[in-house]
Amino acid sequence: MSQGKSTLTDNFGREIKYVRLSVTDKCNMRCFYCMPKGMKDFETPENWLTFDEIERVIAAFARLGVSRVRLTGGEPLVRKGLPQLIAQLKALDGIDDLSLSTNASLLGRYAQDIKDAGIDRINVSLDTLKADQFAEITGNGKLEEVLEGLQAAKKAGLEPVKINTVAMKGINDDQLTDLVSYCAEMGFTLRFIETMPVGSTGRDATNHYLDLQDVIKDLKQQFDLIPGIMSGGGPAKYYKVRNTDLHIGFITPISQHFCESCNRVRLSVNGTLYLCLGDENKLELRPLLRAGISDQALEKVIISAIQLKPEKHEFNENPDQVVRFMSMTGG
Repeated sequence: MSQGKSTLTDNFGREIKYVRLSVTDKCNMRCFYCMPKGMKDFETPENWLTFDEIERVIAAFARLGVSRVRLTGGEPLVRKGLPQLIAQLKALDGIDDLSLSTNASLLGRYAQDIKDAGIDRINVSLDTLKADQFAEITGNGKLEEVLEGLQAAKKAGLEPVKINTVAMKGINDDQLTDLVSYCAEMGFTLRFIETMPVGSTGRDATNHYLDLQDVIKDLKQQFDLIPGIMSGGGPAKYYKVRNTDLHIGFITPISQHFCESCNRVRLSVNGTLYLCLGDENKLELRPLLRAGISDQALEKVIISAIQLKPEKHEFNENPDQVVRFMSMTGG
């Protein structure tokens, strides 16, 4: 099927335009809401999709109408040779937007390489600007490496840089204004995210759940916020601080879900296609690829899999439903 003649649409009329592609489930940090401390149950390298297998799958999605791809992990920059994969995906017809999510600790080394290979923009996880608390949240991560990585990203011309902050009661809720000021100074976009019950680590983190509707009210009292728009295929609702270039986004899967406009699916490092972050429906693509499936047949199974996408997640009604960790799914 050629792009433009077929649209990847689920049973609820949503067009799938966006794939979040996990290139590894490994990470050099251990954020407590994402991955258990001491976790060693990672996918073995022989079960990783190769770069050529990834290219085949993303090419099939592109022919079906997908135009956005985000590389995620784990931490994608720990995957050896990543700029090569970026260049392969950038060359695909139909992929108009290629981005990357990272903890930024390795950006000091790789920012220019990934920019040159074809990454258009990045999202960076950063929950605090306090070094000791950063180490506690991330399992001994070094804040200075992340801040240096962000400077390298800016120097390399990766923009916009979006800072993703998981807002957590009793942990960083007293620092949200500081993060706003930091992003305003650096020229970054800031996005606050609610905790989600993905895996046991995510469910534990919901003990610190912070309703972002309350955060929006608080920030409106401190700043002159007006509705804003940012590029990207994600679910954030944006405000702009009047008379500045600063945009603040809010991702609210619990307090105000955005399932009716969900346009994305996730592909894990081992070739598992997940149709919803909050659901266990999936399709194993790796066995099909290694059995020699044709491009046409690959497109057909992807079309069939999209029909498994649920109307909405059940984070509120059934918080125990998703047993896999966030790091296993991809961000």
